[in-house]
Amino acid sequence: MTEHITTVAGVAVDTRHWIGGRRVASAETFSDVSPIDGSVLGQISRGTADEAAAAVAAAKTAFPGWAATPRPERARLLRAIADGVEKRLEDLAIVETHDNGALLRSHRRGVMPRVAHNFRFFADRLLDLGHEDFETRGHTNHVSWDPAGPSLLITPWNAPLMLATWKVAPALAAGNTVVLKPAEWSPLTASLLAGITAEAGLPAGVLNVVQGLGTEIGDALTSNPDVRRISFTGSVPTARRIAASAAANLTPLSLELGGKSPLLVFADADLDLAVDLAVEQYDNAGQVCLAATRILIEETVADEFTRRFVDKAAALRQGDPRDEATDIGPNVHSRQMEKIDGFVRRALAAGARAVIGGGPNTDLGGLYYRPTLLTGAAQDSEIVQEEVFGPVLTLQTFATEEEAVALANDTRFGLAATVATGDPERAGRVTARLVAGTVWVNCFFVRDLRAPFGGSRESGVGREGGDWSFDFYCDLKNTVTAPRSGQSHG
Repeated sequence: MTEHITTVAGVAVDTRHWIGGRRVASAETFSDVSPIDGSVLGQISRGTADEAAAAVAAAKTAFPGWAATPRPERARLLRAIADGVEKRLEDLAIVETHDNGALLRSHRRGVMPRVAHNFRFFADRLLDLGHEDFETRGHTNHVSWDPAGPSLLITPWNAPLMLATWKVAPALAAGNTVVLKPAEWSPLTASLLAGITAEAGLPAGVLNVVQGLGTEIGDALTSNPDVRRISFTGSVPTARRIAASAAANLTPLSLELGGKSPLLVFADADLDLAVDLAVEQYDNAGQVCLAATRILIEETVADEFTRRFVDKAAALRQGDPRDEATDIGPNVHSRQMEKIDGFVRRALAAGARAVIGGGPNTDLGGLYYRPTLLTGAAQDSEIVQEEVFGPVLTLQTFATEEEAVALANDTRFGLAATVATGDPERAGRVTARLVAGTVWVNCFFVRDLRAPFGGSRESGVGREGGDWSFDFYCDLKNTVTAPRSGQSHG
């Protein structure tokens, strides 16, 4: 058994799949490498079509019993999982930092507490879920949310456990069973979560975790006719493949995809606040789908904004994410690092100028890319139009409100937008015209689980969060009952 246990900074993690309430090993493995120093964290079971089929079969077998479980019991188990997360918060934070390179202090103080909150929120929301009955010519309409069936949840590497539980919690609350496929670059906390759910008493087969390379097991999972919901967070090209695979079974999809979000800074804005918002976009080494990577600044304040931005960014400390003083850690993988540097090199060759950064941090070596701000890029250039997913921002100027909105909307994405202005009326006008699933005004990254979340255009399909999650993970049913004998039919 010990050959399947790896130890990460003193925390034991099982490297096998979790299928039908037990650990299952694959014949082959893949290496999980830490972005901090390139060390191998463990050899992870490398799933095949057989493990994919077994996980879906386990979810299908467990589904009738879980779907029939009364709401209060489902909610109790979700809260027990939240308790388990809180008990192991430090272990989860340590493992995830080693696995994906995000700041340990962020995992401790924000990310892992949010993981527990995801389960508590949907437990509470489940008990409040309902719709008032309504009458039609004396007939009573009653709306119900029926569990849809086994749900396939495919999650990214940039915030592995938080984004996984953003899907797992509402799917379980809805009465669905789950097959979770974590990203191969950061699979370890999904394995820890499986153990936490088992300790909480979640029945066997209700949650299954299958590890592996998406190119090897993805189609086996997404094309399985017993999968009744697919929720995916990741890239547009992968989403296209998933949608094509799911099409044969008409499996409903929820897709949260890329972004190329703008930060619009008007001359009437609090400039210090606007600079703070802009520098915040380097969070998690720029590996945040919601990041406002296109800074659009009114030309009359562009020089002053840039000066303050450079001063603020220069104070950021880049280094080991386990150090409390670190502001920016490494990027997740050598392939991602090469992708980021390729974008910047091509932009510079095309005439853009690096105000700060512009390449890897050679003082640190490894996967550390310097926070970068590029100016002089054309609106139709690759660096302005395509998602980099690294610590790379562009700066463009505008002269009028009309031009600002036009530039903001001039990409194929529409995930989020941020607006800095001191004029409430302008804020209302601009936000009404922005194409985005989320708009922040004079703030950034304020998230409430009651709100809908998703993207427009190529940034996604559908919305999750609050009751929208239940709408996706359930089959909504309307039952119409005739009046009792002797009552008027209207």
